[in-house]
Amino acid sequence: MTLMIGSEAPAFTLPATEGQEIDLDTFRGRKVVLYFYPKDDTSGCTREAQDFQALRQDFAAAETEIVGVSPDSLRSHDRFRAKYGLSFPLASDEAKAMLEAYGVWVEKSMYGRKYMGVERTTVLIDRDGRIARVWNQVKVPDHAREVLEAARAL
Repeated sequence: MTLMIGSEAPAFTLPATEGQEIDLDTFRGRKVVLYFYPKDDTSGCTREAQDFQALRQDFAAAETEIVGVSPDSLRSHDRFRAKYGLSFPLASDEAKAMLEAYGVWVEKSMYGRKYMGVERTTVLIDRDGRIARVWNQVKVPDHAREVLEAARAL
C-alpha cells in the first residue's frame, strides 16, 4: 500500500514500552512522527533512535510526538530503550499488521537472498490524523532534523 499525502492515516493499536498501548486516536490534536525501523540495537537503527532522542525537546516544542515502530518484541524494545536512554515510546508489531497497513513490510534482498523486512520509513501525521509527509528508504544521517523541520512547518 502506498500512503497518500492528505489521506487518513491507517488506524492502529499496538502494545508499547512502559506498559503503554499506542492508538492513533490518542494523538488527535497533536502531530506524530511514526518512524519504522528494522531491528533494535543494530547500527543504523541505534543511530536513528539516538538522533530522534537528541531532538526530543525540539519535537515537543513543535507539538509533535515521536513513536518508533518495529516487529521486535516489547522485551527487546525495553532493553533497547534502557541501553540508549530513549524517552519516547517504541511500539511492537510482531504480527506485522500495522507494518503492512503502512506499506513498510516489504520484500528485501541481501546477497541475492530474498526475505521480508521493514523498509526504513518515516511518516508525519498532522493534528487531524492525516498523512502530512512520508519519507521512504530513509538514510539515517540528518534524517531526524529533516523530519523536525517538516513538523515545525506543519
